[in-house]
Amino acid sequence: MILSALLTSVGINVALCLLFLILYSILKRKQSYANIYLPRLVSEGKSQLGDEYSFERILPSVNWVKRAWQPSEEELLANSGFDAVVFMRIITFGLRVFGVAAIIGICVLVPFNYMGNQLNMDFTDLPNKSLESFSISNVDDGSNRLWIHFCAVYVFTAVVCYYLYSEYDYISCKRIGYFYSSKPQPHQFTVLVRSIPKSSGSSFSDRVESFFTEYYGSTYLSHSMVRRTSKLKGLINNADKLYRRLVHLKSKNDTQQRFGRASFMGLFGKRVDRLDSYEKKLEDMEDNVRTERSTIAGKEVPAAFVSFKSRFSAAIASHIQQGVKPTEWITEPAPDPKDVYWPFFSASFLKKWMCNIAVIVACVLITILFLIPVIIVQGLTHLEQLEIWFPFLKGILNIKIISQVITGYLPSLILEMFLSFVPPVMVVLSSIQGYIALSQIEKSACIKVLWFFIWNIFFANVLSGSALYRVEFFLEPKRIPEILAVAVPGQLLNVYAPKFETGGKFWPVVHDSTIFSLILMHVIAIGIFGLKKVPLASSLTIPLPILTLVFNSYCQRRFLPMFKSYPAECLINKDRHDQRDPTIASFYDKLATAYQDPAMNSVRYSGNSDRINSPLLHSVEN
Repeated sequence: MILSALLTSVGINVALCLLFLILYSILKRKQSYANIYLPRLVSEGKSQLGDEYSFERILPSVNWVKRAWQPSEEELLANSGFDAVVFMRIITFGLRVFGVAAIIGICVLVPFNYMGNQLNMDFTDLPNKSLESFSISNVDDGSNRLWIHFCAVYVFTAVVCYYLYSEYDYISCKRIGYFYSSKPQPHQFTVLVRSIPKSSGSSFSDRVESFFTEYYGSTYLSHSMVRRTSKLKGLINNADKLYRRLVHLKSKNDTQQRFGRASFMGLFGKRVDRLDSYEKKLEDMEDNVRTERSTIAGKEVPAAFVSFKSRFSAAIASHIQQGVKPTEWITEPAPDPKDVYWPFFSASFLKKWMCNIAVIVACVLITILFLIPVIIVQGLTHLEQLEIWFPFLKGILNIKIISQVITGYLPSLILEMFLSFVPPVMVVLSSIQGYIALSQIEKSACIKVLWFFIWNIFFANVLSGSALYRVEFFLEPKRIPEILAVAVPGQLLNVYAPKFETGGKFWPVVHDSTIFSLILMHVIAIGIFGLKKVPLASSLTIPLPILTLVFNSYCQRRFLPMFKSYPAECLINKDRHDQRDPTIASFYDKLATAYQDPAMNSVRYSGNSDRINSPLLHSVEN
């Protein structure tokens, strides 16, 4: 890619960003779009947008950008929880790392690279120069300027590790502080028990009651059995869809839409009143829901949420073996009630195992198939390759502005369009792996997306760009750093309401992925210095990945246990504090029903069409 093509891409993206910024600043202040741009404020009844047709509404404004960064961590913690604070810390951490890399790269490395003579380029026409002239490829072999790159690798690694340590330390301390300041949460007192052994003459619920009353008599509080509710949820979903159609029909008040034919998609048969038909069907569905719910009590699965009177007792129960047989009475910390993902509780071991195999196969297939758009993108960045593939475009590609748009902007646009489908697909795949919490599903999906990006956006781009045509990449694994060294320098508060709280458990994933990126950079640097005939620099870089791994090991021992579970000291102190709280008794009462499957709650359908934007299923009992 030439410099002018890159600048064209930057210009197009900046113009689009300004356009979207202006449109957003106008549309977000219109009452009719409040459900889209201010959903949380609307749901909380805090949306006060004033006159819909005032002149100020049509003028763009960017004051909201400043206000978005004004809330302090304390305000963010109070309104959105600790996960929101950690998310913002991740963004600021990324900006800091990017800032350091930009300063070192633009102010130090790029000028020295540009002054090299390795590529023997004519630098009189700067806009039409290849980006390789600004990379390490242009530095002469054996030049002392390569030691500047060597120093940059060490300095950048040291700065990133410092930031990682600081963030890990800060977030872990904040996590403990958030725990002390938070109100009692159901998941802190509850464990999930699976593989409950069968017993003739008694139900799973009786077995749980008997076991925990005997061995945890002083601290056992209650339990909620998990039941097979997949059929019940299907009935509720069908009734929910029919209710939406009924509300929509009432809101239209259209006689032509209200009456239709009885058979074959409303085209033939007796003319009927759809409103009466929908209401009768809805009544029948409600009867079916009540019937299924009345018979669901006996459809228990060998799993239950067991609640205790103290956090410490729940922590002990979740971390030690309960029965003589390690395959029975398996316990683990329970997720937050809002975080529970119910569908896979009733799934058999065989079904879960088959789903995991299917997910692995699907991930591999997606990764392989994604090579197609990656190869296309790589072809667009090389006009000579594009002319070979499509000879009839040769005349068009010679037009300067078209060639700049194709090589500079079109590749990134195509790649981003394909990439936009990856996260939702990974979420779907993770949801069928048997996880019991939405946070576990999202964490698994994030890891899948991360590895997908590492392979397809980095390695696949490199392989399809230049290394793919080097057979020795596969025949000589020891030369991978050298081959990568050749290939890489050539295309590299008002909206969200938290559904659940994990206490910042996503940060270790960010830490580990950053460590992996650092080590990958070290491997490439070793290959580059060897290729550039500076063997001493290559040898002196070898200790760097080792030191990085040592640093990572220290961080894991120092901070990671704080993200897996809270220390006994914190749990006991918090329990003692709660025992002096007069509201703890009412919390225990709510805890007894906190983990009841939502499908088991009695529901009714409201016929009020004015509540079309409100939840359709209303619980009348907890």
